[in-house]
Amino acid sequence: MNLVTRDQKHLWHPLTQHKISPEALPIVKAKGSILYGEDGKEYIDGIASWYTAMYGHCNEYITGKVAAQMQNLDQVVFSGFTHEPAVKLSEQLIKILPENQQKLFFNDNGSTATEIGIKMALQYHHNQGNNRNIMLAFEEGFHGDTFGAMSVSGLSVYNGAFKDHFIEVLRIPVPLGENNAEVISQLKKLISVNNIAGFIYEPLVQGAAAMKMHNAAGLDEILKICKDNDIVCVADEVMTGFGKTGKYFASDYLKNKPDVMCLSKALTAGLLPMGLTTCSQKVYDAFYDNDISKGLFHGHTYSANPPACTAAIAGIELLVSEEIQQQIKSVIKSHQAFDERIKDHSKVTNRRQLGVIYAFDLNVKMERYGNLRNQLFKHFMDNGVFLRPLGNTIYILAPFTISQIELDKIYSVIEELLNKI
Repeated sequence: MNLVTRDQKHLWHPLTQHKISPEALPIVKAKGSILYGEDGKEYIDGIASWYTAMYGHCNEYITGKVAAQMQNLDQVVFSGFTHEPAVKLSEQLIKILPENQQKLFFNDNGSTATEIGIKMALQYHHNQGNNRNIMLAFEEGFHGDTFGAMSVSGLSVYNGAFKDHFIEVLRIPVPLGENNAEVISQLKKLISVNNIAGFIYEPLVQGAAAMKMHNAAGLDEILKICKDNDIVCVADEVMTGFGKTGKYFASDYLKNKPDVMCLSKALTAGLLPMGLTTCSQKVYDAFYDNDISKGLFHGHTYSANPPACTAAIAGIELLVSEEIQQQIKSVIKSHQAFDERIKDHSKVTNRRQLGVIYAFDLNVKMERYGNLRNQLFKHFMDNGVFLRPLGNTIYILAPFTISQIELDKIYSVIEELLNKI
C-alpha cells in the first residue's frame, strides 16, 4: 500500500474535515526550500511549513549540531535539573530579545507558550491579592488551540464548540492608523469598568487572521496605557518572531516592550517541537516567594529538551549571521519588486508587507474554507508551489534561504492564477 492508503487507516489530521478532504499528500523528503512528494514531484515551500523552517529544511549546520547533541544527552527532566543546552540557549536568546526580558520558561509549542503567558498574567495579579481575572485581546486574533489560548482567540471557526468553557475576555479592534483614537477611547473605557489582568496580542501581524497588519504607533499607545494600569502585556510572537518582520522580533518596532513574550515555530528552525515563554524581572518577582503556592506550577515532560535547545541555539547563530541578514534583505526587495508588478491588477487588493511576510487579497468573494479556496490551493500545488491561501488572502512566507529562481517561480504561479481566476 502507498502512504495515502496507509494514512487513511488510522490518522486524523489537523484542521481537516476528512469526509470532504480524504487524502493527504505524502512527502518523503525535504531539503532547502523544496518538499519532495512520494510520486517524485517537487514543491517549493512558500510558507516554510507554517513559518518554521526559516533557514531551509534539513539545514546541515543545524542537523549536525543536533546530531552531536543526541550522542551526549538526549532527555532529562527539567524540574530540579539543568543542562548546558538550556543555559546556553537562555544566554543566546537574551542577547536578541527586547532588553526588559530576563526569564525563560520552557514548554512544548506555540499554544502552550501563549497558555503560559495567560497564566502568568492572571497569576501575577492573584499572587499580589489583586482581583483581576479578565484578559484583553484583539478582535480576530489567534493564539492557539488549548483552552486559555482559544479563549483569547477571536476566530470562531476554531472555537465554536468550546465557547461556554472559556475564561472571560474583552476585545478591542486593531489600530489601523485612521481608527487609533477610537481604539484608545474604547480601551480606556474598558479599563475603567473592568478588572483586566493582561493584554495578549500578535504584534503588527495577525497570522491566522490572514496576515492582517496593523499600526505600530497605535499598538505602542495601547501598550503604554496598559502598562500605566499594571496590565500585563503578553506579546504572542510565535509567528512573527525570529526575523520574519525584518527585525529579530516584531516588538523591536515598538517603544513599549511586552512584559511577557511567547515564542515557538522558527525558534527551533522547524527541526524539533519546542516553545518558550519569556518575561520581565517584574513579572518573575511576583512569583518569587517563600510561599510555594505562588510558584508557576506548570510543567511539560519535554521542557528544555536538550536536542531542541541545541536546534534553537544553532538557529539563533544563523539568524544573527551576516549571510542570513543579507538573505532577509534580498527577499524583502524581491517582494517589493513583485508587489510593484501586480499592484494595478484588477484581482489584487489590500497589498501588505512587513519584512519577508507578503500578502494580498483577491478581489473575489469567497469563504475561508470552501471550493474556491481549494481550487486556489490546487492551482499552486499543480504548479509545484506550496502556498496555503487563508480565504481570499494569498501570502508568501518562505525560508530566508530561498533562491531567487524559486521566488520567481512562486511569483509567476501567482500571476498565472490572477490572470485566470
